[in-house]
Amino acid sequence: MAEALLRIAAAEGLQSVSMRAVAAEAGVSLRLVQYYFTTKQALVLDALARLGARLQSRMDRWVREAGSPPRPRSTVTAILSSVLPTDEESRRITRIYAAYYVLVLGDSSLEEHATPQPALLEGFLAKQLRLAQEAGAIGAEKDPVMVAAGLMAMVNGLGSSVLGGQRTGEAALDVLRHHLDELFGPAPGSVGRTSA
Repeated sequence: MAEALLRIAAAEGLQSVSMRAVAAEAGVSLRLVQYYFTTKQALVLDALARLGARLQSRMDRWVREAGSPPRPRSTVTAILSSVLPTDEESRRITRIYAAYYVLVLGDSSLEEHATPQPALLEGFLAKQLRLAQEAGAIGAEKDPVMVAAGLMAMVNGLGSSVLGGQRTGEAALDVLRHHLDELFGPAPGSVGRTSA
């Protein structure tokens, strides 16, 4: 049922979600949806938790693929790259999160539920940046908390620009690589263009 809600949200936005629509999409009775979820808000929050778990799994996979042992730069690069809508999975995740943020604008009671995942992610990025700073990979004058917040804001904006057709996913990755090269210095082995 929560997966049905996510499919509706990705295709039509959360304003189109109703218990009846979710029941139809899931191929179950309305009564069954109401049995498991007493309110639309409960259904939406369950789906948000599932979406967060899906994004976490994607980030974990990208960090593992970035190399072992994980290093702060490769971890930061992998996480931020995995969030950008560069393939069907990440475009779907980004569209659904955007739908949640639109829903939150109209229903402030959802606000506290929409912010934990981004706050945890920013905190994790700040920790990685602090480790990079301790290793001398980024300047001591940088504030890891502010840099992490700026990187997340940039990636969110880049994601919107990809969904809106302003740039491709690859172009968004190029912008991200450029900024990471400014922060960490050029990546080893980069020739002619920046790479992370």
